[in-house]
Amino acid sequence: MSAAHTVRAAAELTDSPQPARRRRPRKVREKYSWRESLAGYLFISPWLIGFLTFTVISMTWSLVLSFTDYNLATGRQTPVGFENYALVVEDPKVVTSLLNTFVFVVLSVPLELVLAMVLALLLNNVRRGSGLFRTLLYLPKMTPAVATAAVFLLLLNGNDGAINAVLEFFGLPGPQWLSDPDWVKPSIVVMGLWGVGGSMVLLLAALRNVPRELQEAAAVDGAGSAARFFRITVPMISPTVFFVVVVNTIAALQVFDQAYLLFYRDGNSNAPDAALFYGVYLFQQAFQQFNFGLAAAMAWLLFVIILGITAVQMLVGNRTVHYEGGR
Repeated sequence: MSAAHTVRAAAELTDSPQPARRRRPRKVREKYSWRESLAGYLFISPWLIGFLTFTVISMTWSLVLSFTDYNLATGRQTPVGFENYALVVEDPKVVTSLLNTFVFVVLSVPLELVLAMVLALLLNNVRRGSGLFRTLLYLPKMTPAVATAAVFLLLLNGNDGAINAVLEFFGLPGPQWLSDPDWVKPSIVVMGLWGVGGSMVLLLAALRNVPRELQEAAAVDGAGSAARFFRITVPMISPTVFFVVVVNTIAALQVFDQAYLLFYRDGNSNAPDAALFYGVYLFQQAFQQFNFGLAAAMAWLLFVIILGITAVQMLVGNRTVHYEGGR
């Protein structure tokens, strides 16, 4: 075959029509897309309903309520402007409760982080029975707050409590945990540490994801255990540590169960001021004094405080936390 025939045959093949690519009709694509979207919304509808009902609508209603004087008996709302917020600022108990809450945060968040980290490191080195130990250490987190308070009322008894008995065995004087104002907040912190299992599980999961090759390479280079922990382990688990700190800070700023069950469970009006936390005082204003407008204003003040502290933590975290993506 000549070169001319070859060129002509190639041209004919090139110009021959290609088989048309089958495309799904547009209406069919839109129909399937609509069905998939509907199915997705149906699956998440329980969460959406709960979020709208218990978060969006409730927060909006409380914001409106904070600018009114609400009468529970008649359901009547009298607009008062910013009067409730002025009362919050002027109330000396609000300042006392905020200071108590901030002290509790400063004490509880670092202690819970350190204790959770120690337990997570110990469990990370356990080879046999690790699942059993994880379960045993996490069980206190699942214990109802009322049951936990009943146990700690016995443990923290200043006269014949178990904790003071142990201190006395070592020759140390046991304080009056529940009556001495200097020991009221530490007693609540001790009770809060009972549920450290939640933070421990998160940190343990982060430790399990640290590559052993990095640890082994650092050990070969002569790095000690402390150097490997602070130079390799801590940076690798820093996102989880940051998450634990933020979540525990938010929870500590809203502390209520421990203080109320230890000191206010029987309507005790003689509880020390050191046990008056912001959440407890908000509860008293709402459900004992029935000052719902004032309580709503207090709730929004706490929301702004939590938002501000979390924003500061996010700014610090963006500069100090090591992310695998390079941030």
